[in-house]
Amino acid sequence: MSPSVRLQEMIRVIRGARTQGEERGVIQRECAAIRAQFRQADNGTRSHNLAKLLYVHMLGYPAHFGQVVNSALKILMAADEWQDNGPPDAIDKMQLCSLSLAYAFMNLIVMTLTFQAALCAVHMVRKVPELGELFTPAARSLLSEKNHGVLHGAVVLITELCERNPDTLEQFRKAVPELVLMMKGLVMSGYSPEHNVAGISDPFLQVRILRLLRILGRNNDTASDAMNDLLAQVATNTDSSKTAGSAVLYETVLTVMDIKSESGLRVLAVNILGRFLLNNDRNIRYISMTSLQKIVQTDHNAVQRHRGTIVDCLKDQDASVKRRALELSLALVSAVNIRSLMKELLLFLSSCPPELRAHTTSGIFNAAERYAPSQRWHIDTILHVLTTAGGDVRDETVPNLIQLITTATELHCYTVHKLYRALITDISVQSLVQVACWCIGEYGDLLLRGECEETEPVQVTEDDVLDALETVLQSHMSSPATRGFALTATMKLSTRITHNVDRIRSIVSIYGSCIDVELQQRAVEYNALFKKYDHMRAAVLERMPVIDKSSPGHTNGESAGGTIKELEPTKLTQEIVFPQEPSNQVCDLLDLLGGSGEPFQPSPSLSSTAPGPASSTAGGDLLDLLGGLDVTPAPPSVTVYEKNGVTLKLQTDTQTDTGMTVTLTATNSTDGDITGLTLQAAVPKSVQLQMKAPSGDVIPAHGLGQVTQTVLLNNPNKVSLKIRVRVCYTSQSSVCQDTVQIDSFPSTAW
Repeated sequence: MSPSVRLQEMIRVIRGARTQGEERGVIQRECAAIRAQFRQADNGTRSHNLAKLLYVHMLGYPAHFGQVVNSALKILMAADEWQDNGPPDAIDKMQLCSLSLAYAFMNLIVMTLTFQAALCAVHMVRKVPELGELFTPAARSLLSEKNHGVLHGAVVLITELCERNPDTLEQFRKAVPELVLMMKGLVMSGYSPEHNVAGISDPFLQVRILRLLRILGRNNDTASDAMNDLLAQVATNTDSSKTAGSAVLYETVLTVMDIKSESGLRVLAVNILGRFLLNNDRNIRYISMTSLQKIVQTDHNAVQRHRGTIVDCLKDQDASVKRRALELSLALVSAVNIRSLMKELLLFLSSCPPELRAHTTSGIFNAAERYAPSQRWHIDTILHVLTTAGGDVRDETVPNLIQLITTATELHCYTVHKLYRALITDISVQSLVQVACWCIGEYGDLLLRGECEETEPVQVTEDDVLDALETVLQSHMSSPATRGFALTATMKLSTRITHNVDRIRSIVSIYGSCIDVELQQRAVEYNALFKKYDHMRAAVLERMPVIDKSSPGHTNGESAGGTIKELEPTKLTQEIVFPQEPSNQVCDLLDLLGGSGEPFQPSPSLSSTAPGPASSTAGGDLLDLLGGLDVTPAPPSVTVYEKNGVTLKLQTDTQTDTGMTVTLTATNSTDGDITGLTLQAAVPKSVQLQMKAPSGDVIPAHGLGQVTQTVLLNNPNKVSLKIRVRVCYTSQSSVCQDTVQIDSFPSTAW
């Protein structure tokens, strides 16, 4: 095709193309020819070129209309001249046709340039926010335009300006009524082929306006009240059967939840999200559950109405939807629905994918710990989880369950019978086997007695119990920790049975040469208990006392779940270990006497088993109790720190000529628990200081408990006593650290 062909010939050649590639080649060659003719300023072919470009644009190919802007302007200028003098004879039909097209084309050019200018301004504001003030007046004036493209660009620009500058945000809040009217016009307008998308009038512009309204109504009562009726109208009149309608409704929901909307409107928004859960599109279901999870704490009752639909999403094949449904289901658990919802969660646990099991078990444990209706239900639930997914539970599950069992004294017989049945059925679940071994060792006498009102009793002999424990010890599936539980249980049974003590002694002696060092050490200690300290064996292996809950906060007041410090390695407060010659930084930090020149000796890090002079000192303090018969009243406590609801009191317990025992007591009057409590102390160098391990590191809320720490002081020179105490704790997710200097002590102190 030659470059000078007319429009009809170009259409014929394009239609005759056999492949799409051939068609693209024809159009590319023709566009290149048009560009060349524009550069040559060939006025005779410009009308033909304009018609060709319009046809190329109709086919969906990019048409460079910027090349013909000057030509269109010249045609318009010629039109004005024709109105006065009439058209010259040289104007042919194509040029007259181009004239009518040029008027429409120039209108398109103006509107397109306005929209592009608005978008360009958006990018400029993002790069240089200081330029936002220049575009504010122009952006406000664009809201009066009728063209949807210009309005879209104006709304995007205003949104960017409001997000960048609080002052601009206040200015555009005055435009909320205008935006509301614009949005109502879109919602209530009839069918418009130019802007209709799946039955929704320009959903792109609606979404942009809703986002802008959300920004303008945030934390502002006046703006929120102005748009409440509009949001209700959008929520009720928009069809959610199509994706376009769902997008508008989703933005409506986000706006309702972000502004200060009415309670009825919030319930309507939650119901919209509930309808989204029934949508066949998994993406819509996913974003619906994501939004519900964000508002479940503030609108819990409204979300509860859709609990059945949310639980059904647990059966979805999509992993992302299933995970979101699990998180939302766990958030919906309460004291009212704990039984019904836990049945669904346990059913889901039996078939959930491996990557969700750990999260599921953790959520079930937390929910059962907070809302368990009874201790038996709590124990049964945890045992069911251990049986189903024991390999995916948290490490602290075993000590937590043991602590729960010890507090349920009336359920000891029921629990040991149930765990014995589980042990002889399957020993592959290590956590379940560990708890079963512990219970058999503690309550083996109840198991052998065969009397249980809670469940059908099982006639078990001493040999049966020892066979089960020996199976655990010899199994290749048992971990070293599980063997340790089984060996200790076997040893404890030596004080609870009468006819198989020799067999127990034989089992224990075998493991005295075990390759596992921990198990070997236990076996050697138990052998020594048999041989050298047999008279103490009954007292050493007696039943564990009831373990108190280490942390409050359980809503039912029955279930326990705190960390068992007696069964786990003790979590001691980390003390800073200072050398004998402290660095300058430490001296600056712990300097108490200012210009006195007497250096201070920080307290060393001590453990509960560390030998040293402190032991003899403590023993001496104990023996000094017999030194006289005069009864001295205990000195009153002194408040040394009180801040953020945390109160630290000092009390002198015992005192000698050169030694004194001081107790620091911390209480909490706030609504939340104080965690991570650490106390560190420093005294003058001439004073010796020893800090015992604290009673804990969590101070319960509302003064329901306290944390104490004992401090031993030795003052041989009887100098004026001063102590600097550093208090560290975490309150409401923020770390607090303060230092207090104690100069005043009870009058009995040196």
